[in-house]
Amino acid sequence: MKKALIVGGNSGIGLSICKNLLHIYDHVYIVGKDAVCAHALPDNFRREFEEKTSFYKLNFVNDDFSVFDNITDIDTLVITAGFGRVALFEDLTEAEIKNLMNVDFNSIVRIIKKYYHKIKSEESFYTMIMGSIAGHISSPYFSVYGAAKSGLCRFIENINIELEAAGINNRILDVSPGSLKGTAFNGGENNLSLVDDVAYEVIEKMYAQETIYIPQYEEIYKDVIGRYQTEPNKFGQDSYRYKEESGRISDKPQVVVGYLSGTFDLFHIGHLNLLRRAKEQCDYLVVGVHNSGAWKGKETFIPFEERCEILRNIKFVDKVVESPDEDSDAWDLFHYHKLFVGSDYKGTERFRRYEEMFKDKVEIVYFPYTKGTSSTQLRNAITKKDK
Repeated sequence: MKKALIVGGNSGIGLSICKNLLHIYDHVYIVGKDAVCAHALPDNFRREFEEKTSFYKLNFVNDDFSVFDNITDIDTLVITAGFGRVALFEDLTEAEIKNLMNVDFNSIVRIIKKYYHKIKSEESFYTMIMGSIAGHISSPYFSVYGAAKSGLCRFIENINIELEAAGINNRILDVSPGSLKGTAFNGGENNLSLVDDVAYEVIEKMYAQETIYIPQYEEIYKDVIGRYQTEPNKFGQDSYRYKEESGRISDKPQVVVGYLSGTFDLFHIGHLNLLRRAKEQCDYLVVGVHNSGAWKGKETFIPFEERCEILRNIKFVDKVVESPDEDSDAWDLFHYHKLFVGSDYKGTERFRRYEEMFKDKVEIVYFPYTKGTSSTQLRNAITKKDK
């Protein structure tokens, strides 16, 4: 059976490639941050899609890539995951910088490592990675995104040379478009009819084991790359002015920041599960730690700095701060999009006030408490032993 894996195939060019592959493949696995954009699917394609695809949810900023351990029976790997926005470096948030490098470079290299034994084999294996024209030229207003894509394009080039030197026929195709209409990149709308021709070309060149494909190369990008190579600084200055005048500059960070606060005294599995569930719903998790348990009328056993150090070493946590008295004060500092809290706070005066205050800018997520170890149990056991 012919099976393919599309990483990021839930929308845009990835979904269009999936549509084309399903005509010739028995099954296609899709791994993505969000479920497939069903409204983007043609009506006559939905039944075949439902019957011949499997979807696995994965936020690529996370460290756990074990989902790929269960997808082993493939002969085609397509990676289109990535994000970016047109903005000056000074306007990028810390969360964006970290996640841009993780999603657009680190995660892709890790996925290739997972399947490299298939790529470097005598059997035919087809691989395509979405690069960017920003990986081949200077692209101000795309500083970190361009850096990640530049590293990715060089990575592909170097791996292909290693494969050639080893006498292996398989190659990785670097697909580096300028802009693609019909995708959600940079705030666009998904429209598969606008990317179907490019998707078809990608598949054709991937099967031919080619190494690079730049859509509209002869019409546009041959001249663009030539101008960059001739006068790189002038090209960069022209590019800077073009983006300023294009109306594409965005002031909206493309990451979901989450926030939760607590004492985190006597750290236990309940705390870990809370952090895990929060990180599953955001890209960057800020955790506020209360200096003492006085806000709950309880004493703390573990010093504040030690509690912070424990949290800094939890992989689900991106940033640890001292919690302000009010979570609303933390919003003024971190402008989070989601506030995570236990369900026992729902309906309280404080959180009714938060719901009114945040109704147009923050989603409050109430987590139900699960059975198991609790701080109260541990605290009672300690105080009982001390008596």
